[in-house]
Amino acid sequence: MSSVDVDRTVVWNMLSEPRMAPYLAEAGGDRDLALDLYAWSARMSSAAFLTVGHLEVLLRNALDRCLREHFREDDCGIPWFLLQVPGGDYVEQAVSAVRHRLRALRQETRHQIVAGLSFGFWTGLLGPKYEQLWRECLRHAFPHSNGTRKQVVVAAERVRKFRNRLAHHDSTINVDIPFEIRKLLELASYIDGDAARWLEQCSPAMAVYAERPVTAEDTVVVPAKHAWPLYEEVRAYVCQSGRAFRPVQRVAFYSGREIKQDVPAVVHRRDGVEWTPESASRLRGSDDRFDRKIAAVIEASAGAWRHGRYQVFLLTKPGDQAHRQLSAPLPHSGSGRGSAFVQKQRYVSLHALETARSTGDL
Repeated sequence: MSSVDVDRTVVWNMLSEPRMAPYLAEAGGDRDLALDLYAWSARMSSAAFLTVGHLEVLLRNALDRCLREHFREDDCGIPWFLLQVPGGDYVEQAVSAVRHRLRALRQETRHQIVAGLSFGFWTGLLGPKYEQLWRECLRHAFPHSNGTRKQVVVAAERVRKFRNRLAHHDSTINVDIPFEIRKLLELASYIDGDAARWLEQCSPAMAVYAERPVTAEDTVVVPAKHAWPLYEEVRAYVCQSGRAFRPVQRVAFYSGREIKQDVPAVVHRRDGVEWTPESASRLRGSDDRFDRKIAAVIEASAGAWRHGRYQVFLLTKPGDQAHRQLSAPLPHSGSGRGSAFVQKQRYVSLHALETARSTGDL
């Protein structure tokens, strides 16, 4: 296919300013880069939606199979969705709407009816009103889960929200794609491990994610022999007062010849904090939640830090909405004196961390 010159200014003018504003901000005001980012976001949505589509087929077939067996469909000759299903008229209403649509197309077969029921329908069957059905039947569709409806419904609801965001063509520039794909594969693994591995292998999502045209160095990597245990205890990073940092959104920890899996967001940063029991006591009594948190950090590190003044970063913990986790720690292969990945601090993008397999990729 031959390349054709395109007047990108004309294209830009055909797109609304409000729609392009987030992309322009992310691209530092560069319209060409913003347009590239806009196109990437659409490709990202398409690639992720393809993966969600495979998961949707896997989920509905697993549930349909269990329901077919539970209601002894082969013996009675009546599809389960035409029988009285515990939990109200939700199933009847959804099936009736699909049958009405298919009847007009002369496609009203069992297979087409099952395929025509929405992703929301199938995840709805995992809700609390179907607890009886879960206990009697639906739990068998997820033999590799912990057996609780809550675990499965939380995972399914996460995927449903992600699917809806993609379907509505929302921007993906601020979506944690690696996290969403991992959660999707987690739900697939509850159904079947081989199916989940196949889904991961055929999914184009992470390959497209790696092609993002604009990535900001939004993360500082710090040496963390002592900092990592402190973070695990109190979710904070402490360093000398006055130490300069570029504006960053996250902190990553390098310890034990690897960058740790957790990449917390910076919640609050304060310099010149007095590191004494008296300071901790005063901050503990404050009405400010950051003061009280810093007091807890001082008290937790009292034995390891001398009295003086320090700089404190309060950070997120796993489970917080802004928190990010890599799929695995990033190993460092260098060896010998002075070969550590970071000596003082080093700046990278979260995107680079999420797409790397080792520090060599950074």
